[in-house]
Amino acid sequence: MHTIFSIKPLIAVLISMLVTPVLVSSKNANIREGWTFTAAALKFAVVLSMLPAVLDHTVLECTLIEVMPGLAIKFRVDPMAMLFALVSSFLWIVTSAYSIGYMRGLDEHSQTRYFCFFALSLSATIGVAFAANLLTLYLFYELLSFATYPLVTHHQDKEARSSGRKYLFYIVGSSIGLALPAMLVTYHLTGTLEFSGQGFMAGAASKSTLAVLLFMFVFGFAKAGIMPFHSWLPAAMVAPTPVSALLHAVAVVKVGVFCILRVVTGVFGVQHLNVIGLGTPLAVVAAVTVITASLIALSQDGLKRRLAFSTIGQLSYIVLGAALLSPKGLIGSMVHIAMHAFGKITLFFCAGAIFVATGVKNISDMVGIGKRMPVTMTVFLIGALSVIGLPPCGGLISKWNLVLGTLEADQFPLLIVLLVSSILNAAYFLPIVYRAFFCTEEESQFENQVKEAPRWCLVPPVITACLSVVLFFYPQPFFNLARMAVRSMGFDV
Repeated sequence: MHTIFSIKPLIAVLISMLVTPVLVSSKNANIREGWTFTAAALKFAVVLSMLPAVLDHTVLECTLIEVMPGLAIKFRVDPMAMLFALVSSFLWIVTSAYSIGYMRGLDEHSQTRYFCFFALSLSATIGVAFAANLLTLYLFYELLSFATYPLVTHHQDKEARSSGRKYLFYIVGSSIGLALPAMLVTYHLTGTLEFSGQGFMAGAASKSTLAVLLFMFVFGFAKAGIMPFHSWLPAAMVAPTPVSALLHAVAVVKVGVFCILRVVTGVFGVQHLNVIGLGTPLAVVAAVTVITASLIALSQDGLKRRLAFSTIGQLSYIVLGAALLSPKGLIGSMVHIAMHAFGKITLFFCAGAIFVATGVKNISDMVGIGKRMPVTMTVFLIGALSVIGLPPCGGLISKWNLVLGTLEADQFPLLIVLLVSSILNAAYFLPIVYRAFFCTEEESQFENQVKEAPRWCLVPPVITACLSVVLFFYPQPFFNLARMAVRSMGFDV
């Protein structure tokens, strides 16, 4: 790969940040939302314009300022960055459309504030995606934490404020208490924080020191939801559903696992972690989270809480794939960022549509709802199939590669973990759909009259569900980027 200078990464980061003053000054809701769509479309267009260069083995770089030798605020667009940026920038467009239907449908207050912080959150997300080093990644990681806090506490009631405090305590407390010290020690040991295809920690410290640093990063980036640093995620479900969709499919949680991927591949180096044997303990932590979160999800009656615990488990699939330190595992890990995003955002959109149309939040109250909202529940089924990893949805592609990764790494116990967790995924999703459609008239809690949510709440999940199916037949855009990223780590794939 060769490197060229480009201002495009900076433009992609700034677009949604610069639109916020315009949103604040917009007196008319239609104008405000028009600017939101314009900014979202421009951001996606700028990101998409860099894709041909990346596919042509070109890395785009842009340095803003060099703080000190080996320490700069700098952007770099490589295959892994492009994969994450494509997903997040595209889904901002869809989530913006959904937000209109949801916020207007419920006549929510402070909608201008909501759209402004939504835009800032996407700026921070793209900043993390395009970060060329740990310093830049950390700065935008923290910006995302504070930009999403007003979204989590949007309702401004006692429960929202309590959940907001918990959110900041876990997210900011862990990053300042663990990730920041680990970053400082890393710079002291190596004199750089710049991501490298082979990592830069080889020979920098003893195995025990490297192990401590690795887990300080893993737990410090608590947005990844690794247990026991996961409690913020179910608590954040007090937020409006579009925020939950943003948190669980696009921005916050994916930023967490993306940071861990960057640390594993760009700081420590896959080959070096394999040599010193730190992949296995990381895989064990991820496997415990996968199974535990799936079991907890089974017991949740609140639909959003069940989806939240499902997300905790699915995020650890990504960490588990990285911890396998095998080519297929790494490919599956990266592709799962995209596949899970489309599947899970579909499910959250459906949860919001059900609430807007019926006011129902609990699964036990949804018996027979498929007869009233057939489109919504059919789309819910597609999203569930993708998250479970069943055809014809893209989730099968990423999980298939994760399974192959366990075989490549000779990790049979982790293969069992993946298979058992997929069974658990089916156990907490499929009964919801079954009871929605297949129940007697006496059991049904809804009249058979069809009454879907407003169009703005219905079209976005239909789009993301259709794309989940398309990605089963045509996963190449994300699969090729993941394969290129793994090649840059020294693997022949």
